[in-house]
Amino acid sequence: MKQDQLEGGCACGHVRYRLRSAPMFAQCCHCRDCQRQVGSAFVVNALIETDRIEVKGTVPEAVSMPTDSGRPHDVYRCTACRTAVWSDYGRRPSLRFVRVCTLDDPSLIEPAAHIFTRSKLPWVDLPKGVPAFPIYYDMAALWPAESLERRRAILGDV
Repeated sequence: MKQDQLEGGCACGHVRYRLRSAPMFAQCCHCRDCQRQVGSAFVVNALIETDRIEVKGTVPEAVSMPTDSGRPHDVYRCTACRTAVWSDYGRRPSLRFVRVCTLDDPSLIEPAAHIFTRSKLPWVDLPKGVPAFPIYYDMAALWPAESLERRRAILGDV
């Protein structure tokens, strides 16, 4: 995957961004919070270091979202069209969850896991061969070693 392919933005074009590297991991979340926030059955997030996102144009603004867990969740939205381009789960400023479908070519990043399938809508069929978890998974067992090191470098934990 070439770096110039990992570009995306909001619906109106005010926010444009480029990922400076491949993400650490991509996952499809079926939790009720995500379903409500995106108005769909699930969201596909690509986890990447914040400093590897190059913003071109308008910088999206953080909008604090209510969650069932009570944990902080800020969704970064275009100030004009309000498209959600990425999130910060847990107020960790060094980590972003980029909304894969805001990429110009979202087919470039496939989710490596499905999470919170306990709230998956019954008419959604999960692909065979992709790990699925009722809640979450053991990151150390699922993530590639390089991605775990990248995460450890910014958060100090795994």
